[in-house]
Amino acid sequence: MLSRRSFLAAGLTSGLPSLVPSAGFGEPFTLGIASGDPDPGGFVLWTRLAPEPLAEDGFGGMPDTPVPVDWQVFADPAGKRVVRSGTHLAVREWVHSVHVTVTGLRPGRPYWYRFKAGPYVSPIGRALTAPAPGTTGTPLRMAVCSCANYQHGYFTAYAALAAERPDLVVNLGDYIYEQGSDHLLGPGGNVRDHGGPEAMTLTDYRRRHALYKTDPDLRAAHAAAPWVAVMDDHEVLNNWTNLIPAVRRAAAFRAYYEHMPLRPAARPGGTAMQLYRRLRWGGLATLHVLDTRQYRDPHLCGAGFHDCPAPDGPSRTMLGLDQEQWLLDGFHRSRARWDLVCQQIFFGQRDRDPGPGRLVRQDAWDGYTAARMRVSEGWLQAGARNVAVLTGDVHAHWAGDIVLDYDDPASRPIGAELAVTSITSGGDGRDIDPATDALLNGNPHLKLHLSHRGYLMVDVTMTTLTAAFKIVRYVSRPGATAETAATLALQDRVPGLVTALA
Repeated sequence: MLSRRSFLAAGLTSGLPSLVPSAGFGEPFTLGIASGDPDPGGFVLWTRLAPEPLAEDGFGGMPDTPVPVDWQVFADPAGKRVVRSGTHLAVREWVHSVHVTVTGLRPGRPYWYRFKAGPYVSPIGRALTAPAPGTTGTPLRMAVCSCANYQHGYFTAYAALAAERPDLVVNLGDYIYEQGSDHLLGPGGNVRDHGGPEAMTLTDYRRRHALYKTDPDLRAAHAAAPWVAVMDDHEVLNNWTNLIPAVRRAAAFRAYYEHMPLRPAARPGGTAMQLYRRLRWGGLATLHVLDTRQYRDPHLCGAGFHDCPAPDGPSRTMLGLDQEQWLLDGFHRSRARWDLVCQQIFFGQRDRDPGPGRLVRQDAWDGYTAARMRVSEGWLQAGARNVAVLTGDVHAHWAGDIVLDYDDPASRPIGAELAVTSITSGGDGRDIDPATDALLNGNPHLKLHLSHRGYLMVDVTMTTLTAAFKIVRYVSRPGATAETAATLALQDRVPGLVTALA
C-alpha cells in the first residue's frame, strides 16, 4: 500500500491532472470510499467529499463550487500498475458525491482504487470484476448483511466480515434507521445516539447517512469488497408501502443514492428509483436483486403478526406486475447453476400459533401469499436448477426449506431460505433453546433460529452452496469476536437444506 505522500508523487507521473494545492476545504474523505455492482468489465466507484460530515445544512462543509475529483484503478495493491484513471466533477446539488462507472477491465479478478481531491488522497479500496459470462470455475464468496441501527450498538460485525475478504457484500436493507434519539432500545436505552429527531427531510436523511459512514467498521466493510445494496423500510420509514408521502419518499431516495455505490440507472427521479436489477457471477450464479417496498399493495391488517380475516386476493402483489414478470422471465432465461433471490422480508411461512388460523407477519410474504405462490411456482415452471432466497429484516438468523404447501408437513422442498440476523438492531441478542422454540417446533420447514447479531458468509461452488451463520455475542460495547454458530448447505439439484460437513 502507498502512503498518501507517495501517491501524491506517483500521481504526477501517472496521468492524473495536478490540482491547485489549496483546495479551500479540509480532509474530505471522512465518509470513506466504496465500490459496487460488479460486472465482467468493471464496477461502480463511490465517495463523497465531506470535511464536516455532520454539518447542520447537510452539505458536509463543502463550498458551493464544483470540485474535480481524480480517481485511479490499478491492478496491484502497491499501486504501480494504473489501468484506468479519470476525473469526476463533484457538485453541490448531489452533496459532492462521486459515482464513477469503470469499464474495460479484465473479468474475474481483483482491482484496487483510490480518489484525490485537492491535496487530499483517499484510503485505498479493493474491488473485483465478475467472471466472464458462461465461465463456471470461479467460486463466489459472499457476505450477506442487514439491519444496522447505529443507536443499538457497535458495528463490530462489519469489521469482522471485512476481515474475511469476501468477493461481494450483499446488503439487504435497513442500512440506516430513520428513528430519532427518543426511540429507545428497551429499558437500558441506546448505546449510541442519532443526535437528533426522526429523519424526514432531505437534510435529515443526508446527515443520518453521513453519521453512519463516520463509523470506521462500516467504512472498512465498504473498502474491503464491492457491495450489492438494496433498501428496505428504515431507509425511509418503518414498514412503509407505496402510500408514503411523496416528498419524504423522494428525499430518502435521493440521500440513499448519494451515499451508495449504485449505477446511474438507480439515480432517482422524484419519487421513483430503479433498484431491482440482476447481476451474474459467470455461469455459476445469478443474483436477482428485488425491491419489495416501492410497488407492493398496502397491508390488509397492519404490518405485525396478525391472523388477518381479510382475504389475500389473487391479484395482490408484493413486487408489482412489472417486477414480478421481470423476475419470472429471469428464471426462464437463467442458465446459472444457482439462482439467488436477494430480497428484504421473510419469504417462507412463520406461523406463531399453528392451528386453524395463521398468526403471521403481514409485512412479510405471509401477508402476500398469492404473490409468494406465483413466484415459487414460477421458478419451478422455469426449471431453475437451484434456488436460494436470501433475506434480511428479521433481526435473527433463520434457515428453512421453501415449500408450496406450508400446511402439509410432507410437502417437498423446492428451494431454501437463508435469513440473516442484524448487524446491531435489537441489541446484544440472546441464546435460544431449540427444544422450547415455538416457531421452530410449529413450522417443520424451518431448520434454524439464532438470536445474536452478525452476518452470513455464503460460499457458492458448482456442487454446493454453504452458509456459515456468523454471530457476535454483544454489540453494546466494542471488541466482540465473530463465531460460526451453525453451518448449513444446499447440494446441486437437492433443494432441501442439510447440515454442512465439518
